[in-house]
Amino acid sequence: MANQKGEKEKPVSTLLSKEPWRIAGMFNAIAHRYDQINHLLSMGLDRRWRRRSIQALELSGGAYVVDVCTGTADLAVTASRHVPSPGLVLGVDFSDGMLSFGQEKLRSAGLGSVVRLARGDACSLPCRSDWANAVTVGFGLRNVAETEQAVREMYRVLKPRGQLAILEFGEPRLPVLRTMYLWYFRRVLPWIGHRLSKHSEAYAYLPASVSAFLGQKALVELLEVCGFTDVRLVRLTFGVVCLYVARKPSKG
Repeated sequence: MANQKGEKEKPVSTLLSKEPWRIAGMFNAIAHRYDQINHLLSMGLDRRWRRRSIQALELSGGAYVVDVCTGTADLAVTASRHVPSPGLVLGVDFSDGMLSFGQEKLRSAGLGSVVRLARGDACSLPCRSDWANAVTVGFGLRNVAETEQAVREMYRVLKPRGQLAILEFGEPRLPVLRTMYLWYFRRVLPWIGHRLSKHSEAYAYLPASVSAFLGQKALVELLEVCGFTDVRLVRLTFGVVCLYVARKPSKG
């Protein structure tokens, strides 16, 4: 099958491959325009979603935060600006390109002493057990090949009573809004993303990966199976984005 430009489209199975080298390569290729495109495609709402996820954690002063799949560190930067200030925010990602732009962002903002970035895998986080007061993931969990292993890693690095906040895409429940949103998300967004990034695969992958990812109920159940308690789902912007908040229980 070919697209409107006559280019041969990749099979869905290939498009949704989550081989780490493939996902890292794809994000390396779009890193230079990633922030700009995100802000444009979300009409600036992505900033509000990140702030809401950090607010849900109710961080205390001096908290240690791990931002998984940190990308260019937007969510890590948001966490660093929480009041009271955290002690350290560690952003982890396996895309060198994304981390490079993240480092430049930290230098420009003077946040190098509060936010540290490290190359690493969500399924094997470079943190000791029971270290973090909070773990965050912003639109990255669906890109991990082994979702359950990544969730178990987040549980491992959290201190007892530590909290987890996950942002992922959802769908509006009102029929008219849902129809309009899906048309935009599946048709308009990939076209704009391709035009701006010059990388067609990355923005075809986005709606495909969202459709193939765990449903809302399934992700809540996975969090509970992995040991999290007080799991709650908050729908943002009419359900376009879902915020999952959970807690690691106290020992004993």
